[in-house]
Amino acid sequence: MEELAQHLAGELGLLLNGRSDVMRCSPKTERYSLFKVGPVLCASHGIGVASASVLLHELFKLIHLAGCVDVTLLRIGTCGGVGETIITVVILLLVFVSIRPSLPSYPRNVLGKPIERPVVADLDLVSELQACAKVGDHFPTIVGTTLCTDDFYEGQARLDGALCSFTVQDKVTFLLRLRELGVRNIEMESAGVLALCHAVGIRAAVACVCLVDRLVSEEPKNKSDLLEEYQRRPQMLAVRFIKSRLAAL
Repeated sequence: MEELAQHLAGELGLLLNGRSDVMRCSPKTERYSLFKVGPVLCASHGIGVASASVLLHELFKLIHLAGCVDVTLLRIGTCGGVGETIITVVILLLVFVSIRPSLPSYPRNVLGKPIERPVVADLDLVSELQACAKVGDHFPTIVGTTLCTDDFYEGQARLDGALCSFTVQDKVTFLLRLRELGVRNIEMESAGVLALCHAVGIRAAVACVCLVDRLVSEEPKNKSDLLEEYQRRPQMLAVRFIKSRLAAL
């Protein structure tokens, strides 16, 4: 997050005496890192909705107490593609939490009772983010549907976990079924992020870069420096979006 914040400060021209105007707003902790860059907050979170929700609850309280209005949230990250080439950036239009596409909501338990919060991506925001892709980019950007799971291994049909109750053919059949339903990637946070943002009235969108095509392999086989470079793809879209928004003010 600090690297992204420093990069964003340079792109926005927020440099003072050769140093970027970046403020660390969180103590050094494993929970999350938070940096303020002008009117932008850059925050990290761990794997899964549970980790992301901790950040979001505290972030929402912070921006409410600060009197922020017309807030827009972009979540950028990585994912596994479903029939998509590596480095493809997928901007999420729809989110499934199961293979049944008739459930556009995120189920939760509150006080021991099940509730379902709508999972809604802001369509105008999705279009704006897609418009930030350029012809000269060395990676494709698409709009598609994701499967959001609560598990990295069995929930994503991986064969390399400690437990595996299905065959290679079961995995392939499952992934091909997802592809038929329009699913283009699998990740672990979008349903919770979009549901919480919609619940508090914050416009939100999600963009993730594919580090692997799950129809081809389980894990990325590229070197770590390449993977770090791939992760900068959705960052590029986010920075362009932020710059265009601020230029319009």
